[in-house]
Amino acid sequence: MSNDNTSTLKAVVDSATGTVQNAVGAVTGNTAHQAGGQAKQNKGDREYDESHATAKIPGFTASSSGAVTKDDPNRTSGAYNQTIGSAKEFIGGLTGSDSLKASGRQQNQEGQQEEAKGQINDYVGGISDRITGTVGGAVASVTGNKAAQADYQDQHDAGKTTQRGAEEDISKKADAESAASKKS
Repeated sequence: MSNDNTSTLKAVVDSATGTVQNAVGAVTGNTAHQAGGQAKQNKGDREYDESHATAKIPGFTASSSGAVTKDDPNRTSGAYNQTIGSAKEFIGGLTGSDSLKASGRQQNQEGQQEEAKGQINDYVGGISDRITGTVGGAVASVTGNKAAQADYQDQHDAGKTTQRGAEEDISKKADAESAASKKS
């Protein structure tokens, strides 16, 4: 995993520090402080974006740290059941089969619940791995155990990737529901 792990907290601190430095430079008329502050603020903004960067492919998430994690199985099977349920609903509507349509609607809803359960599992598990990795890495650093420190960093990175993947899917679903409610 990356030794230059981009931290959301570090990004926020850098951005805030840059904002203050920029403001002090503006008040005092020191353009060097303003430019330095703006550069630090821009760096913080980039770091924040990098700390949230993920790539989703069905069943997996990859992050800027280099970690690749497998989604909770409930997410995959839930998505599958939603797809099959929607197809049954559509075919039932085309053919006039109310029972097929109802069966499809039920399978779709069960798939949504199953996927949500998997997203929650990934989100909570990711946070847990991040905390364990951070605390374990700090202890390993204090004791000088470089191998354990690297293992804990890998655990942190995998947890962050899992959490960001769940966040991305949850956000997409919320955006889709918001767009659908605006059409209604």
